[in-house]
Amino acid sequence: MTSPVLYIVVPCYNEQEVLHETAKRLTAKLQDLISRQKIASDSRMLFVNDGSRDATWEIIEELCQDNGLVCGIKLSRNRGHQNALLAGLMTAKELCDCAISMDADLQDDIEAVDKFLEQYAAGCDVVYGVRSKRDTDTFFKRNSARGFYKFMKALGVDIVEDHADYRLLSRRALEGLSEFDEVNLFLRGIVPLIGFKSGTVTYERHERFAGESKYPLKKMLAFAFDGITSFSVKPIRLITTLGFVIFFVSILVLLYSLIVWLLGKTVTGWTTLAASIWLIGGIQLLCLGVIGEYIGKIYGEVKHRPRFIIETFLKQ
Repeated sequence: MTSPVLYIVVPCYNEQEVLHETAKRLTAKLQDLISRQKIASDSRMLFVNDGSRDATWEIIEELCQDNGLVCGIKLSRNRGHQNALLAGLMTAKELCDCAISMDADLQDDIEAVDKFLEQYAAGCDVVYGVRSKRDTDTFFKRNSARGFYKFMKALGVDIVEDHADYRLLSRRALEGLSEFDEVNLFLRGIVPLIGFKSGTVTYERHERFAGESKYPLKKMLAFAFDGITSFSVKPIRLITTLGFVIFFVSILVLLYSLIVWLLGKTVTGWTTLAASIWLIGGIQLLCLGVIGEYIGKIYGEVKHRPRFIIETFLKQ
């Protein structure tokens, strides 16, 4: 079996503090794999600049000039992590036998690349990187992440627990991924839908090498909500169920009120009335918000605007 051409796809947004170190470590890993004939000599790392506001693109240009193992993509504007990752994967699809996606912050263990390739050699088209533990996370992040995975599974979404975007995809899997043309991207949910033989590699996630996380709480919540509304209609069904429950309760309250009125025991209850109005009003607004989120998703899909536009592609 000939050595496969491997591309390591790394989306970047304001990563100037860590980019040189990331390139250094990936270069050492690629050179080692090439020397051991685990991958072909035309394997590369592909940095995708997602509209960074710092010197990220200038550093990528410099790396491309000085290092033959480095390629670079510059998107026309910021499109978000998932779109930047997809842009890199779709570009690599035409050049490689398999691609590994990872973050630029060096939290993903580069040494696990060897295990990914072993699984690929064993016939896996998709290999998921799964965290062995979450000791580096805060108490809130650790438990909220676990709650999110369990909630997604409860909604019927096929998702790999403790897996982010550190994964290997064969060319066949990349071809399959290209068939999914939805605008609202949630790759952690899309990739399992591709099918084909899959495997997992456990690794220990490290502390971020430098810089700040690009996923603060607000973005994490938005990302989670996107995943839920993109892959499950159960929230809509829960609204329908809630509507039936409230309707049933209102019938019981109406019957109770009629009985009390017939018995001549009516008492003015402004507190109960006000509480009921606020409760029902709040539930209605919440339900309208959830429905509106789904309508917004439909609105984005039917326009079918491009998910990314590549301005520049650098390759020696």
